[in-house]
Amino acid sequence: MAEAPVLTPRADDFPRRYQDLIAKAELADNAPVRGTMVIRPYGYGPWERMQAETDARIKETGTRNAYVPLLIPRSSLARETDHVEGFAPGPAVVTHGGGKELEEPAVVRPTSEMIANEYFAKWVQGYRDLPLLINQWADVVRWELRPRLFLRTTEFLWQEGHTAHATYEEARDFAARVHRRVYEDFMVNVLAMDVVPGRRTAGERFADAIDTLTLEGMTGDGKALQMATSHELGQNFAKAFTTSFLSKDGRRKLVRQTFWGSTTRMIGGLVTMHGDDHGLRVPPRPAPVQAVVLAIKGDEAVPAKAREAGDRLGAAGIRVRVHDRTDTPFGRRAVDGALKGVPVRVEIGPRDLENGTAMLVRRIPGGKEQVALDALAGRLPAVLEEDQALLPGQARERRASRTTGVSTLGEAVEVTTAGGWARIPWATLGADGENALAEHAATVRCLVPEDGSVPEAEDAPGNVAVVARAC
Repeated sequence: MAEAPVLTPRADDFPRRYQDLIAKAELADNAPVRGTMVIRPYGYGPWERMQAETDARIKETGTRNAYVPLLIPRSSLARETDHVEGFAPGPAVVTHGGGKELEEPAVVRPTSEMIANEYFAKWVQGYRDLPLLINQWADVVRWELRPRLFLRTTEFLWQEGHTAHATYEEARDFAARVHRRVYEDFMVNVLAMDVVPGRRTAGERFADAIDTLTLEGMTGDGKALQMATSHELGQNFAKAFTTSFLSKDGRRKLVRQTFWGSTTRMIGGLVTMHGDDHGLRVPPRPAPVQAVVLAIKGDEAVPAKAREAGDRLGAAGIRVRVHDRTDTPFGRRAVDGALKGVPVRVEIGPRDLENGTAMLVRRIPGGKEQVALDALAGRLPAVLEEDQALLPGQARERRASRTTGVSTLGEAVEVTTAGGWARIPWATLGADGENALAEHAATVRCLVPEDGSVPEAEDAPGNVAVVARAC
């Protein structure tokens, strides 16, 4: 009898395979409250790397980190009704505390525009106080009816940036700068992702935004995953909270604002975009473990040499883990490394010890080679960079092969139903066509010009709608 696969094959059931992989790679578990999750150390490790890389890029824009509370007075939330309705089926509300009913219920933040604006209105008095640029790393709660670990959860971790500016142009340019230099640069150069930058349609914008910029990635089954967004909020919140400043010419004006965020959904993006039938393939740059050294078997000399090799790799700046316990079968340890997507596996056994060599196994392109033990520390940095560079090209090829230019709504529906992306002129589809797509579980993911840049406006000539089913 053929041995059962460790994971459900992608071609058989992609969603089931996703759940298999999250569990068997020890990324996360479902928590007791429906829609919440416990992120395990191997799942939290990439998030720490993502935080560090994103935070550095955010700080380069002049933004500083701060923190606003988890609980928001319901009266604050009620000041922006349209915004609240954007988070249907409704936020979580705390009605009791300290053993008694609260005088005013508190809402668990679905996002922090409301509480941030309470203080923006206090902190901004004159033009010298602008721009005001803050970011926070926190969690939010948005009640999720169909949860999937990392991709859609009731509670998730994220960063959210909130800024206030003197003019429309300053706010517009800042939102675009974050979209391009923070998110797109990070997705491409760290997560090794292929993403499509574009502008959301009016029907798909963030609640209360006047413009939303997005980055869309194609999953392994041809669906679309929103990876990060940057929003121009105009003066909607400024009006609700009277956030104004005294301009240079002595006039009182309302500020212009932006809001932007990325979440633990990026971990789900890594799983769905880069994984294969053997497990994860984690790009070397965000990988919490870049190389694992395995002692195959033998007396104490083999584990000792494995530890020595690990020390050398660590000294060379490689994030390394040593598995020197030979009482666990080698095959099980090798399968575990493949499941978790460790970019490089270094195998050392008795014969390697005699020859002064190790077997270098590469997870991303596959294949193995013998390398002198003394040369490992010098060889691995180049190997890791080569493998980092392979993944975006593979993802681009998949998107290109599964994207079809169409000229009618019906053709767009056929393409997305078959597991691909459709490109259709926005002038042909329009808002009516966009509404009709919803009947077929498809959406306009973003608008792009023919050259692949970000359009200046929704109605810019030549805009193309990228249509797909959501992951």
